[in-house]
Amino acid sequence: MESEALFDDAQENKNKQIPLGSILFLEVFGAQGKKPSRVMLYHRGVLVRNVDLNDRVAKRLFIVDTVDLGASKSYLAKALGVSRQTIDNHLDIRTHFGKEGLIQGYRVSESKDRRKECQLHKEELSNGNKAQKVAELRAKEREEILAQQELLPLSLAGNTGKIAEVANQDLLFAEEHDWEKTRYAGVFLYLITLISQSDWLRLIMGYFGEAYRILMVFVLMAATNTRSIEQLKHIRGREAGVLLGIKRIVSKPTIWEWFYNAANLKASGALLTDYFRHQIQCGLVGFSVWFTDGHLLPYSGKHRVHSAYSTQRRMPVPGRTAMVTCDGSGRIVDFDIQEGKGDLRTHIVTLGKKWQDDIPQQPVQVFDCEGDGFDFFESLIDSKTPFVAWEKHVDPIKLAVVDDSQFSSVFEVNGKEYAVFEGEKIMVAAKNESDAGSDENETKREQRKKGITLRRIYLWDKTSNRKTCGLAWTGAANMTTEECARTILSCWGRSENTFKHLKDRHPLDYHPGFQVVKSDSQDIANPEIKAKETLIGGIKTELGKLYRKLSKAREALNGDGVPRQNSIREKLQRTIAENETVLSKLREEKKQLEPRVDVSTLEDYKSFKRIDNEGKYLFDFVTISVWNARKQMIEWLSPHFNDKNELVDLFYAITNCHGWIKSSKTAVTVRLEALQQPRHRLAQEQLCRRLTNLMTRTPSGKRLLIEVGELPV
Repeated sequence: MESEALFDDAQENKNKQIPLGSILFLEVFGAQGKKPSRVMLYHRGVLVRNVDLNDRVAKRLFIVDTVDLGASKSYLAKALGVSRQTIDNHLDIRTHFGKEGLIQGYRVSESKDRRKECQLHKEELSNGNKAQKVAELRAKEREEILAQQELLPLSLAGNTGKIAEVANQDLLFAEEHDWEKTRYAGVFLYLITLISQSDWLRLIMGYFGEAYRILMVFVLMAATNTRSIEQLKHIRGREAGVLLGIKRIVSKPTIWEWFYNAANLKASGALLTDYFRHQIQCGLVGFSVWFTDGHLLPYSGKHRVHSAYSTQRRMPVPGRTAMVTCDGSGRIVDFDIQEGKGDLRTHIVTLGKKWQDDIPQQPVQVFDCEGDGFDFFESLIDSKTPFVAWEKHVDPIKLAVVDDSQFSSVFEVNGKEYAVFEGEKIMVAAKNESDAGSDENETKREQRKKGITLRRIYLWDKTSNRKTCGLAWTGAANMTTEECARTILSCWGRSENTFKHLKDRHPLDYHPGFQVVKSDSQDIANPEIKAKETLIGGIKTELGKLYRKLSKAREALNGDGVPRQNSIREKLQRTIAENETVLSKLREEKKQLEPRVDVSTLEDYKSFKRIDNEGKYLFDFVTISVWNARKQMIEWLSPHFNDKNELVDLFYAITNCHGWIKSSKTAVTVRLEALQQPRHRLAQEQLCRRLTNLMTRTPSGKRLLIEVGELPV
């Protein structure tokens, strides 16, 4: 009767969306009073799946994939008219038999005879009821957990790294104990979110084995804003260790041993790729708009490294550049660390190619004026990559005379009033840029002469009375002028969020375990060119002085009217001629020099060193995981607290709560101290209930529970 009532409502309003949790909505279609025949799944309002439920295989695959995206099993079961046990059976069948176990018991080949197929693969397929086999496996697993004889197999779908084995004593939360006080109880919220959404624990255990413990320590550092391993001396070892499930935070030498054991595996590259791909495929990050920016990682050691650019100091300083990409909600999508100044343009092009097979369409790339350039814009248009960027070298004098009445569209962002209108800008290649050779290059050269047409967004900040411009090519994205303006304002200036606040909350500059090796890039600007330019500048200065003296010198004549040979004017003319000859020679010599040379060919020059980024990647992997989990939990907290200005502060107040922790054979329970104000406590309780309902388990099968209450007795 309940299912009939549910779909009666859906029949009356076919556009009604049934919430499944985790920003997922389901739209069902079917005859009144019957189970739905077709469903459409939406994530953040975007259609991601359209499934015919009459296809039993498609229905089973849809159920397990939707649960992977974060759907509530109870809501999904009610919407589809199935039981919770059915959903659990499908998930366990996939776990033990793979997705092939959800198919109809035979393998597909060129033959159309179903009976023949069953006979061909009879020996290869598992016989009997898979649900019964799954029940037997569950019982066996419970016995193993109680006996604590061995760990469940650590594996993650698509994980190409080395799967390591972990001993019982190193298993997370293997210790059983009664209630213990811990002042880091709020960090448990991050653990539940990471394990439930990203299968984070299996991922790091699969790559690092027992060395995974250093990443758990990094989680504590990121959650408590502990800015270096050295500062762990201020952390209560037992209280933090029991909360992280590793018994105790050990001494500093042992922590460094954990770190180097993990770093020496050189697994950060595959780890990050798997993590980012999982986020994209499961819809944990958006792919409509991606913001990319570079951040200085300064270096103050004794080795010679390439220089990056410091925006605050407006000068190059030794260091590297971290290229960070986030989505419209501020979640980190991808990042990379490059030597020296880095190459923003190449990074953006590489980013699009890297994830093009995992996203349905190219996101709108947003970046600052560093990416401004004809060649770069042309390459983005050729690859059909939409973009929005600030325009470089905008003339404020010309913009000041633009009539205010042209700014027809007015909107507000973060309390500031803006006005905007749109024009066009035609960009052409520089005159010295030309292609030669084939007819195809000739055609390309003609196109480059005609140039490319971009949308020019004229933006007026009415609050400060400043005008500027942005450039856009949106292709199939169909963004309005105001949407383009809002997009570029959303991560810079007063509206900046991710890039600024991430640095406030986490030590982005911290690099544990420096290792320095010889860099592959040893070329520098030719120092002889600078020496020639210094000489040329000196001669030009001297010539200027001589020209001024010559203009004032009078011409001296002999008695017969012939100019005197040793007059001041004649001497000045000879000196000028000599200097002009030397100047011409120096300019010619400068043209013959190579613009860049290898430092190994020079005398008294040290070779460049490169900082190994393995340890930095591991630390930043944890940092961005915690940051993205924070973003998700704030979204979950938002419906239960109306004051948006205090929402983030309330979240940090919850995660900084003290509390108690208990570990039994089947569950790990954390109880937080209640916040004082009733409305804060209500939101705290609702968030904890949401996290508990995720049904998160450790690899050994223990449930992770979190609650709010008083001192346990």
